[in-house]
Amino acid sequence: MSRRLATAGVCLALVAALFPPHPTAQSSLTAITGGTLIDGSGGPPVPDAVVVVEGGRIRAAGPRAAVPVPAGAAVIDAAGRFVVPGFIDTNVHLSLYGGVNDRYETLVRYHGRQPDIVLEAAQIALSHGVTTVRDSYGVLPALVEVRERIQKGQAVGARILAAGNIVGWGGPYSVSFSLIPERGLTLFQEQMNDQIAQGAGEDLVDMTPDELRVAINAYLDKGPDFIKFGGTAHFARPAFIGFSLEAQRVLVEEAHKRGKKAETHATTPDGLRLSVEAGIDLIQHPEVLGPRALPEALVKTIVERRIVGSMLVNTITGAPWAKHLKDREEAAKKLADDTAKGPARAKTSAERRREAADTGEELAMRRKNAQTLIAAGAVVTVGTDNYWASAPELARAPKPEAQDHGIGTIVAIEGLVELGMTPMQALIAATRNGAFAAGRSADLGTLEAGKIADLVVLDANPLADIKNIRAIRVVMANGQVVERARLPETRVLSRAPTAGQ
Repeated sequence: MSRRLATAGVCLALVAALFPPHPTAQSSLTAITGGTLIDGSGGPPVPDAVVVVEGGRIRAAGPRAAVPVPAGAAVIDAAGRFVVPGFIDTNVHLSLYGGVNDRYETLVRYHGRQPDIVLEAAQIALSHGVTTVRDSYGVLPALVEVRERIQKGQAVGARILAAGNIVGWGGPYSVSFSLIPERGLTLFQEQMNDQIAQGAGEDLVDMTPDELRVAINAYLDKGPDFIKFGGTAHFARPAFIGFSLEAQRVLVEEAHKRGKKAETHATTPDGLRLSVEAGIDLIQHPEVLGPRALPEALVKTIVERRIVGSMLVNTITGAPWAKHLKDREEAAKKLADDTAKGPARAKTSAERRREAADTGEELAMRRKNAQTLIAAGAVVTVGTDNYWASAPELARAPKPEAQDHGIGTIVAIEGLVELGMTPMQALIAATRNGAFAAGRSADLGTLEAGKIADLVVLDANPLADIKNIRAIRVVMANGQVVERARLPETRVLSRAPTAGQ
């Protein structure tokens, strides 16, 4: 997950000289000069631009002729480079929250270091230019603690917005999340379920609307930035509906009363339709509907209402998609051989489902659904599900890089172009749309006067090749230049890059 941090480049020597290690010591007035400004609005790039940053916000941004460099400002020379907004990932998992086998052993060993692990992930993300992340499932107390430290300037890391539990689910070792019966759990597993659920677990699906209003407000009092609820169960196929339409409306209404967004995890067409009718703001992985295509009417409603689609692009493009194509070819050949040798009888429904799984039919449908939403003009963001797997000393096999913190977000932005977006559209999805999804459009997502100064300086043009978002020269968060080479400051679960990586 951190293998490419070193290759992304250290800040310019000039920048290092201008900005000491501690953000509080940095100049409050900075000018980034000479670069091509791609401000995230979708407008044409501005060559030879100046971005003036003061007190953590952008004071002015535009062509040099219109934006003079203030006297006394620290200057970052970006001539020949490209300035873009900081990237936003709308679905990550910064804490350790569950798993089996080596992931379970990791959770048991390292659970006491959850705040350190959350910060480590937030710092790895930031080192890749990801300046804001929305954590949609995890240990709420640890997430809130680290969120506040970063917000107060007591720690460096990507800005965190956290949901905590997926409301209506019972934690990582529950039927609703993992198809694990409650009987037979260890004490630690039961305690872990409670720590994740925070009183907003499976019991909520039994409540009347009035009881549900009380329960969800008690949960909102614990400090989540947004509400994510289980419109359906998690992994189950069939994925049974979690809350009635009336109950979902209660969840959405109470979140909106607090000025917070409400989103769903719903993986059947009918389950998703109910959540859309309830008035949700965002759908996590809307492309994931098992073997089913998104209904045309549902796509139309999603587009018309500007419901955000937070897509798992990093799992259906790039290396994962290439692996799928290879595996599908091999599975199809084996299936043909087995059919030729097997008995001449009708296959059972279970056999047909296994064959579909072997040939990756659901993954192919996910990619098709994602392309459908993009082509229809839906508001799309990258929501990677980046997560921690096992501690290095416990892992039997490496986790796919596409779901490592930081680089997984970069892979997802690149994947949007593979799915049909232009590089400009992919940048907008990862910046302006991400801010809209977070309810932070007034502060984030574009580089214009009044916005928080979250930005990335690139050595090469991302509009010519989206992979140039890897060519990071400088990351600025809250108006402070980030010392990327120092991140993460403390390694708990990540490995330091080796020579040549």
